[in-house]
Amino acid sequence: MLDAAVAVFSAVGFHAASMDEIAERAGISKPMVYAYLGTKEDLFVACLHREATRLMEAVAAVVQPGVAPDEQLFNGLRAFFDFVGAHRDGWSVLYRQARGQEPFAGEVQAMRGRMIEVVSSLLYRVVGAAATAVELATMAYALVGAGESLADWLVDHPDTDPDTVATRLMNVVWVGAGQLLQGAAWRPRPGSGAPA
Repeated sequence: MLDAAVAVFSAVGFHAASMDEIAERAGISKPMVYAYLGTKEDLFVACLHREATRLMEAVAAVVQPGVAPDEQLFNGLRAFFDFVGAHRDGWSVLYRQARGQEPFAGEVQAMRGRMIEVVSSLLYRVVGAAATAVELATMAYALVGAGESLADWLVDHPDTDPDTVATRLMNVVWVGAGQLLQGAAWRPRPGSGAPA
């Protein structure tokens, strides 16, 4: 039932989706959809929870202690993009359909917050005391935002290999983190008006 709902919500969006179409696609009666999952809003939230849980489980399953930090980060990125590549409809529901739409935006924000916590933890293992808590949080938000944008791009480019996307993002992140670890930092030019 949730597979059918995710496919319909992904194809036509929450507002245009009908419970009749979802029931038909699931091969059950419309009253059964209501009996099992409640209203269309309840069904959409159930889809969000399932897809978010599956995504977080995919990432958490590959981030293991005892592995070098760069490998942990790459494994996490690869699991994230592999999930998106294999569940394009699920990503579409999470990212395109729910984001910015009440009452679902709060659900997406909570999922995003959990992902930022995981990424912050990974980044802390990489840079440790070389960065402040605020710098780590900023990096985590930037990485999650870049990951979301690239995942959205991946959905629109089905011929692209998810591992290639993970590697490209890893190069941007890891080369930057490596420079930070060596004490390098970009600073605005004097007189630019930006804080140093």
